[in-house]
Amino acid sequence: MTEVGGWIWERNLRSFMELLSHYVGYDFDVTDWKTVALALAGTDDERAERWYAYPLVGDLHQVDVWLARSVGGDEVSVTVSGIEMAELEIRADTLLSAFATG
Repeated sequence: MTEVGGWIWERNLRSFMELLSHYVGYDFDVTDWKTVALALAGTDDERAERWYAYPLVGDLHQVDVWLARSVGGDEVSVTVSGIEMAELEIRADTLLSAFATG
């Protein structure tokens, strides 16, 4: 298993989660989003114990998405762990790159 990590703009987090969920075969809905958004508020990317993990268990894959806000910034640090296929690794890495722009 592998993991990919990076950062994205906080305004892109919902889209990131929705697209990654699609790739794992999970239907990320409004309840999922509310859970992530609420938990994100108490995170801190400079303190390991303050990261939040959200599992995406889909029909195709299962991964954990670790999230933490940048204190004083608009960035969210993201690590996707438990990746078992190279194709999903490439997709997750591409999403991170895309949502870190603009």
